[in-house]
Amino acid sequence: MRPEMLVYAALVLVSAALLIAFVRVVRGPTLPDRVVAVDLIGVCAAGLSVLGAAVSGQRGFLDAAVVIALLGFLGTVAYARYAEKESLK
Repeated sequence: MRPEMLVYAALVLVSAALLIAFVRVVRGPTLPDRVVAVDLIGVCAAGLSVLGAAVSGQRGFLDAAVVIALLGFLGTVAYARYAEKESLK
C-alpha cells in the first residue's frame, strides 16, 4: 500500500469521526456529552488540517491546526470552570 493511500484513508476515518461527533452534539442527552463532542470536533478539525498539510505540502495548514487545538483547549477549560462553579452552588 502506498503512503498516499494511507493519508487518504486517514482523511476518511477522521471525517467519519467528525460526523459522529456532530451527531453526539445534536443528540447528546447531557451537557457534558455535548462538551466532549465539541472537544472531539476540535481535535478532528486539527487532525484534518494536519492531514491536509500532508497532502498539499502547505505549512499554513499546520498553523491553523495549532490555533484550532488551542481554541479547543480553552473551550474545555472554560467549561470545566463553569461546571466547577455550578457544583459549588
